[in-house]
Amino acid sequence: MSIIGIVAIAQNFAIGKDGKLPWHYSADLKFFKETTLQNAVVMGFNTWKSIGKPLPKRLNIVLSRSNSLAHQPNVLLVRSREEVLALAKYLNCDLYIIGGAETYKNFADVIEKWLVTEIPESVADADAFMPHDFLENFNLTDKMQLADVLFVKAFQRK
Repeated sequence: MSIIGIVAIAQNFAIGKDGKLPWHYSADLKFFKETTLQNAVVMGFNTWKSIGKPLPKRLNIVLSRSNSLAHQPNVLLVRSREEVLALAKYLNCDLYIIGGAETYKNFADVIEKWLVTEIPESVADADAFMPHDFLENFNLTDKMQLADVLFVKAFQRK
């Protein structure tokens, strides 16, 4: 079991706008789906709201202190990072941190690997960003081309 951050990021480190992805690249969505299938995904409440339903064939873990999240089939609501990490010990799959910005930040010290899709644009009016140094303690281990303009880079903790 590994804890893996997976993110699509624009050239200006943008990852979101108005609670959504500010771009649409089907190759990236397909990569995300194929990579996370049969695994667990951890998301914050805003990411959960933007997706709107459980991702199929994955354990959907929503990290939120909000009481406004109604019980959902195939969704596990947890209240703290500690609960996620305690649960992770019992998983027979990888645990993907899928966003948003606060959730990435909360798990930054335990993420062992990053999968980063490079989006070939800047999003001037974005409102969610990755920190510029989020890969500081990681080494590039692999690079894959998804489509003519998309690349995914894999990074492992040093």
